[in-house]
Amino acid sequence: MSVRILLIEDEDEIADFLVRGLREEGFVVERAADGQEGWHQLKTSAWDVVLLDWWLPVTDGLALLRRFRQQNQVTPVLFLTARDAVSDRVKGLDNGADDYLCKPFAFDELLARVRVLARRQSQSGFTALSYQDLSVNLASQRVERSGQRIELTSREYALLVFMLRHPGEVLSRTRIYEHVWEERYDGLSNTLEVHVMELRRKLEAYGPRLIHTLRNRGYRFGGEDT
Repeated sequence: MSVRILLIEDEDEIADFLVRGLREEGFVVERAADGQEGWHQLKTSAWDVVLLDWWLPVTDGLALLRRFRQQNQVTPVLFLTARDAVSDRVKGLDNGADDYLCKPFAFDELLARVRVLARRQSQSGFTALSYQDLSVNLASQRVERSGQRIELTSREYALLVFMLRHPGEVLSRTRIYEHVWEERYDGLSNTLEVHVMELRRKLEAYGPRLIHTLRNRGYRFGGEDT
């Protein structure tokens, strides 16, 4: 299961360390460097766990958390902050944080807390993605269409999950490649096209086309051909 983590942290050194460490543990991690960028990421993508710094440029973490919870969002949020007073911890938790970790902290402790929050999220019922007759169980990674099981490679599965999280959106090749492969897209490789072609073949064995190519723009999951 690919757990998606959003890290909202303005200190580059801390952010680089956490992104690298969490990715090495198998998590999919994206970073926002300030409150404004963090809010954009929260609004436009689905996350399993959010790691949130308190002191952020533009919009501070507490204000961001309040705004997020006002949208009835239940994604687990772990505060990462140097504010270690009991009153600050209480304020953070009262405003919607699920956990609170003071800087400096041990990476192993952060990792343990992230796993707890991710497990809690999966046990709360957010374990499946679906579109029409297609379903994906995120816990078992079982993919079915029209009641038929579809066997995918790990990369095909990651590609499908990413598209299922963004139905109807225009997804550029750069955006897909950098999220699924976690590498910069050079515009020359045909790796993405090959994986899309194979994923289409497997999905279309049991139903009409779901992944549409948009000339000079990328791909869209769902809807009609244009």
